[in-house]
Amino acid sequence: MPMKRVLMIAYHFPPLAGSSGIQRTLRFVQHLPDFGWEPLVLTADPKAYESTSDDLLAEVPEGTVVRRSLALDTARHLSIGGRYFSWMAQPDRWMTWKYSAVREGLRMIQQYRPDAIWSTYPIATAHLIGAELCEKTNLPWIADFRDPMAQEGYPADERTWHSFKRVEELAVKLAKLCLFTTPGAARMYRERYPQKADRMVVLENGYDEESFSSSTTNGDAKNTLNPGGLTFLHSGIVYPEERDPRQLFVALAKLKDEKFIRNGEINIRFRAPVHEGLLHSLAKEYGVSDLIEVCGPLPYREALAEMLRADALLILQASSCNEQIPAKIYEYLRARRPIAALTDPVGDTANVLRNAGLQWISDLDKPDRIAACMKEWICALQENRAPIPEREVVEQCSRRGRTSSLAEMLNAV
Repeated sequence: MPMKRVLMIAYHFPPLAGSSGIQRTLRFVQHLPDFGWEPLVLTADPKAYESTSDDLLAEVPEGTVVRRSLALDTARHLSIGGRYFSWMAQPDRWMTWKYSAVREGLRMIQQYRPDAIWSTYPIATAHLIGAELCEKTNLPWIADFRDPMAQEGYPADERTWHSFKRVEELAVKLAKLCLFTTPGAARMYRERYPQKADRMVVLENGYDEESFSSSTTNGDAKNTLNPGGLTFLHSGIVYPEERDPRQLFVALAKLKDEKFIRNGEINIRFRAPVHEGLLHSLAKEYGVSDLIEVCGPLPYREALAEMLRADALLILQASSCNEQIPAKIYEYLRARRPIAALTDPVGDTANVLRNAGLQWISDLDKPDRIAACMKEWICALQENRAPIPEREVVEQCSRRGRTSSLAEMLNAV
């Protein structure tokens, strides 16, 4: 039976560095051929990326068709003195990508005759490219939203909010399916667009087993990050609002004042948080710099190996993101280390953890509650009675399994 083809439009693709969102597209590209679909990748020229790394380029399967079209970052390439007109960044700073990508996409469609189109947010311009190619070719289109776009209070800029709303309305109108990574996000869109509710489908993120299997822990998996003490590791971006760590720092100061924790006993490590200045400022403000470690990015497999060595893995997620689940959480689950979640107990992130048998959950915005939970969690870690994710639940979250589901959706459309 001949292999079907899908044109995959994604801004986040190697050699982009600094975003866990790259994993979703990359792993689909790796596994789709096993389920009868050949991926054709349409992505941005690397000049559009603020930071690049070659560590994942080798994981793009040999022979994969990858076309990179011109994309300018308005803030870096089109500003004067760091300033630019807001319309030049609608729906995002890479809006120029649309023009070259549509032309390149049409050439790819003419040359390779794909059977479907798939585009992925969080770069909204990707959906504009998918929509225009869908309209020009009449190919079925799947719009991978991942997370909600236009939300109450987000984006804060009114012009950007309306731009996002127009993009999502276009996607809902034209796409055969709209994919979301959480039940809450899909539910929100079914309520927002009830006439298209049957098109709103959940396809969660996951972890890549092959990457974990090839990662090394470089020794004993316990206490190697902080010999003689405990390390809570937060791996990935710390957003100032959506993952505001301020109340965690308040709680740490409280525990330090009570002499429950001392220098060297507890370490909170932030790996590749992006907003390093914020973390250093908060640590100094609350007098806990001796408990905080801020580290730069690592190659992907080394970052996974670090997770395997941590005493506990830390999640930060504000209640405003209750319909979102950090992609990193599935890698945390696969690492099978204790997970300490500072998030709303009624949100989707908390539900994923409870389904895996984990109960270490505290609101992100309640410092007294965080302090009480930290005491409990630290004691459990010191006494070797900390819970870890249930293996059966973890095995259901592999990227290969998610790709099988995507292939079924492609077959359906």
